[in-house]
Amino acid sequence: MKRAVYIIGMSAAIFGLAPEALAQSVTYSHDDAKMNQITVAEIGSGGLTPAFYYQLLHNSYQKSAAAKNKLGFRTAAGINLYNQVDDAEALDSAMTQRARIEALNVTDRSGGTLDVAWLAEGEKVNAALENFERNIRRITEAGGSSRERELWEDCYLMYQCAVKAVQEAYMPNSERKKQYLRIHADIIRKNETLVRYLVRLANSVKVAELLDASATIEDRRTQIAMSAMNRWREAGLRIMGELN
Repeated sequence: MKRAVYIIGMSAAIFGLAPEALAQSVTYSHDDAKMNQITVAEIGSGGLTPAFYYQLLHNSYQKSAAAKNKLGFRTAAGINLYNQVDDAEALDSAMTQRARIEALNVTDRSGGTLDVAWLAEGEKVNAALENFERNIRRITEAGGSSRERELWEDCYLMYQCAVKAVQEAYMPNSERKKQYLRIHADIIRKNETLVRYLVRLANSVKVAELLDASATIEDRRTQIAMSAMNRWREAGLRIMGELN
């Protein structure tokens, strides 16, 4: 930039130009033809000149230019916009009212700290889940396999996922409460099934223990029978001796 200024200054010095000669000036030159073109196009007043030029080359435009001026279109647009004021205000009122309703819906359906349904039913659902998990841990203690325990743990994780899905869902608290109650009822039913399964496992273990115990008991029925017969025989001989 400094180099360009230096070159311009040197050129001015060489050619003997004064600084004022380098400045630009504004001139005013009135042109009727251009002014008429603008006024006809903008407000429809005046006439297009030179007339022979427009008659020869732009005859159709010359005939309709004044009637199709921008002012007419702007006026028509303004009238149309003014006629839409009432509709726009009515639409604005309706949208404002709808925004209030939707704000209430968002508050009711957002969940999180505003999840009133969970505040009412959460403790009950958590208690059912804890009881269900506690019984799942008893499967291996009752004689069940680790694979069976994994299957029941999958059910437990399914209920946890269901609770989280309801908590994060965009639904009103009334519907959210219904879903929590359904999940709770399903957990209770599943836990009852698990309890019956645990009882069956415990009974099968007890039966197996009894069978094992009976297999180890010595069979002394023959000895008992022989001992009883000998006592009967001795008693009979003693009675016969007394009679003689």
